[in-house]
Amino acid sequence: MLLTQPVTLDNAYVRLEPLSTDHVADLAEAVVGLEHAWYTSVPRPDAAGVDVEQRLAWQAEGHMNAWAVRRLDTGRVVGETTFCNIDQPNRHVEIGHTWIAPEAQRTAVNTASKLLLLGHAFEACDAIAVEFRTHWHNRQSRAAIARLGAKQDGVLRNHRLGPDGSLRDTVVFSILPTEWPAVRLGLEERLRRG
Repeated sequence: MLLTQPVTLDNAYVRLEPLSTDHVADLAEAVVGLEHAWYTSVPRPDAAGVDVEQRLAWQAEGHMNAWAVRRLDTGRVVGETTFCNIDQPNRHVEIGHTWIAPEAQRTAVNTASKLLLLGHAFEACDAIAVEFRTHWHNRQSRAAIARLGAKQDGVLRNHRLGPDGSLRDTVVFSILPTEWPAVRLGLEERLRRG
């Protein structure tokens, strides 16, 4: 299966639905109250439609595969996630552009979502590496990525310019196919423990 192919993924905790404009109202509601730190790119509620349109444009160009995250215990859409920077010929992908509503943070939602995304990348799409990238100053994200079992590959210094012109150092993590079985067991154990 191609990394770019839209597909619904689900388990007992979440359903990752191919992103569509039908999700805009739910996403605008879900992002309310989310911290908009200077080092993140979370949409504001009034920009949820623009965010969805941009993700769908990148998807049409073959650079992204985007999902809305639906929490199954409440039925509510609580965020977005993607396969991004897709390099299909090399079977390499990044999981990113992810945000989760405050109500779903510190629940099973993120772990269950990553379990689905990683399983799809390695088992259905035969990925040779799955990457995660985050801003150096986003310590919460760096810690969450490390808890997944990803290994830090390095830091890309002055990697990007932010919207305000500030320079961004990007921390790069990855998981390889040989590491996936242990990472999967760790994620399943975290879900089992609740």
